[in-house]
Amino acid sequence: MKNSILARRYAKALFAVGKEEAAVDAYAKALSELAALYANTPEVKDALINPMYPIDVRVKVIKDLMQTMGAIQVISNFMTLLVQKKRAAFLPEITEAFQALVDEDKNICRGTVVTATALSPALQSKVEAAMATLTGKQVSLASAVDPAIIGGFIAKVGDLVLDGSIKSQLEGLKESIKGSV
Repeated sequence: MKNSILARRYAKALFAVGKEEAAVDAYAKALSELAALYANTPEVKDALINPMYPIDVRVKVIKDLMQTMGAIQVISNFMTLLVQKKRAAFLPEITEAFQALVDEDKNICRGTVVTATALSPALQSKVEAAMATLTGKQVSLASAVDPAIIGGFIAKVGDLVLDGSIKSQLEGLKESIKGSV
């Protein structure tokens, strides 16, 4: 709980600077790349958060990394601050909170659609359009495949869940048959 509160605070501060500079999308992209590097490269994670390395060494590492990546100066300063304040471990949560702020600002909802087989891009667009009509927001859906649902789809956007899967329909039919006996 404490981590998510801290992550939101840092994300809000960076978002405010991004709005002021009209660079929110660039910041989101840079944060996303950094979070992916942090998550996928154990050496980077270790260099930024391992307490065995002095803070000045960790700061030098992040500055060199930012220079190598050609990062925006604000993002470089932000990452340096995270390292100095021993908050670099919160980078994935900060990135997630920042993206949520960007999505809210752009009136975008993110969700998932689960199907038994992979969706074609045209069908995914139709599902996104239907969910956009229901939510009143632009919808971006990530696809997942789960053969256990047999057919149909399950779409989730925020609190809204549309379950049109054959599996749930069969379970409902089973329950109604049990109830009528």
